[in-house]
Parts: sequence; C-alpha cells; structure tokens
Amino acid sequence: MIRSLYEPDHEAYRETVREFLAREVVPYHQEWDDARWIDRQVFARAAKAGIYGLQIGEIYGGSGESDYRYRMVVCEEVAKINALSFGLTVALQDDLVLHYLLDLTNEEQRRRWLPGFATGELIGALAMTEPGAGSDLRGIRTTARRDGDRWILNGQKTFISSGIMADVVIVAARTGTSGGSRDLSLFVVERDTPGFERGRKLDKIGLPGQDTAELFFRDAQVLAANLIGEEGLGLQYLMSHLPRERLGVVANAIATTRAIFDMTVEYCNQRHAFGAPLSDKQHVRFELAEMATEIDIAQCYADQSVLAYNAGQLTPVDAAKGKWYVSELQKRVLDRCL
Repeated sequence: MIRSLYEPDHEAYRETVREFLAREVVPYHQEWDDARWIDRQVFARAAKAGIYGLQIGEIYGGSGESDYRYRMVVCEEVAKINALSFGLTVALQDDLVLHYLLDLTNEEQRRRWLPGFATGELIGALAMTEPGAGSDLRGIRTTARRDGDRWILNGQKTFISSGIMADVVIVAARTGTSGGSRDLSLFVVERDTPGFERGRKLDKIGLPGQDTAELFFRDAQVLAANLIGEEGLGLQYLMSHLPRERLGVVANAIATTRAIFDMTVEYCNQRHAFGAPLSDKQHVRFELAEMATEIDIAQCYADQSVLAYNAGQLTPVDAAKGKWYVSELQKRVLDRCL
C-alpha cells in the first residue's frame, strides 16, 4: 500500500530517529528489560536528538513542532527494534504528561517545568488510577484540602507508569464533596514533596523495563502554585485530553502490529519446510494476505486520525474507535503471527 501521510521532512527525520535508536537504544534495551529499569540518561540524549518533546515551545528549549506525524515516525521506528519499554516511556511524555503541562499551566509553571522536559532532565507521570476505582474517574478517593499556601493530599494511586522514575507526577485529587463533575482538580506533585512516597515497583507480564508503581500521599504538602488549570475542572480536563491519549494508543498499536507482521513475513520467507520456504505454502500465503489487508485498512484509519488531530478535528469518539479497533487488531495479528 502506498501511503501519502509523510512528506520529505518526515522521512529525513526518520533517518535521525533510526540513527539515534541504533546508537543509543538497540545495544541496551535488552539489558534494561532484564534489569527492569531503563537508564534514564537515554532520555536526556533522546530529548537532545529531538526524539520527543518536539511540541515544547522554543522559548522553553523545544522546537515548537506540533505535527503529530513526527510522533508517528518515532512509534514506527521504535516498534521495528522492539524497544517497547523505552517507547512507552517516551509516549507517556509526549501523549500524556506534556500535553497537560502545555495546555493547562500558566507562564510561571511553564518556565519551572518545561525546560527540564526539553532537556530530558525531568521525567513525568500521570496518576489517576486507584486501587478501588480503576479507570472510573468519578470513583477517585484521593483528596486535596487547601491549607494556606499549600494543598494537603491524602490517598493512593496504583499502576502508575514511570511512577518510580518520575520527577513530577500529575495527580487527580478530589477537592470538592458535591459528588458532581466539579469535584476533581489536577496537581503537579514534585519528587521531594513532603508526605509523597513511592511504593512497590510492580511486576508485569510485559514491558519489564518500563517501571510501574504504587504511589502514596500521606498529608503530602503540595504548593498552591502547583495546581494546574482551575480548581474543580479536573474531570473536564481529563476528558478533553482523551483524543490525544487515544491517538497515542492508535499510533503505538498500528506501528507494533505492522512491525511484527513484517518480521513474520521475513521469517516465512527464510524458514524452509519440506524443501521450500514457508511462504510458498498456500495456507501460509492466505494467512499473510488476510493480515496484510486488515493492517492496511487500519493504517488508513490511523493516518486519517493523525491528519484530523493536526487539523484540530479529531473527536473523542473517533479517537476511541481507533483505539479499540487497532488495539484489538494488534492482539489478533500478534497471536496469528505467533
């Protein structure tokens, strides 16, 4: 299938990404997975090379580039080398944390945090999920109480990606008691905040190098200046950022699906059985043809979603359709390829 998504600048950027990954990630990503920890210095080198954080404005040390096609290029190249723990950490910054910091912060807050993200010295995380609430945002029990120039946070979060490594964590907490949509607010909790503790680094089935953690807030003292956006609008902010977050899932899922499929085709061409390559077998060819067709169709939807996002027209519903369909396709294709 001929894709028309990319222009020459994107392909030139692809070469930059490939060179960086070959030099800084390929030799080490298996070690990181074995150690269940990624050397965080790679993120400083990645930021310097422009692998992520492109959307940060020039005044804060970034390039101010918001075209999501560059993000897609990174997803595709990371998938090809199977460095998915590294890739997920980068995605967490680009598709989640930075999106909130760019959209909701005031100038003083941007000057405090964005330069560190632009250099890769700061790593962020997003903390919504709780033991008793899961993805039900209205079930969040972590509370924040105003006390002079501080907010006092109490509660627990779990399954927080990069929770151990993160220097700043965007935390959703309950600041109201009405039971309505204006009860939640968002706070940036910094690493050395009194009362903020990290729990276990959780065991997972996959992505071993990408740390996932429990977080605890025991009368954690968060500066009033660390509230982002307006008090009580946290739920609206979380909902309004769904298109970008869901697009991030689409981008990674379609990139991984195609990479695994391409590896499988190569294997079938090289592996011989009964005197001929597997790809000569009619049944194998049928299987590959069907998967190739499904991937190409899903790729069209993913590419159109990227263009819609660039134009400010990607709706939460259309993004959700892509997230569901492409992630389900990913599971089907990977099982079939195996």
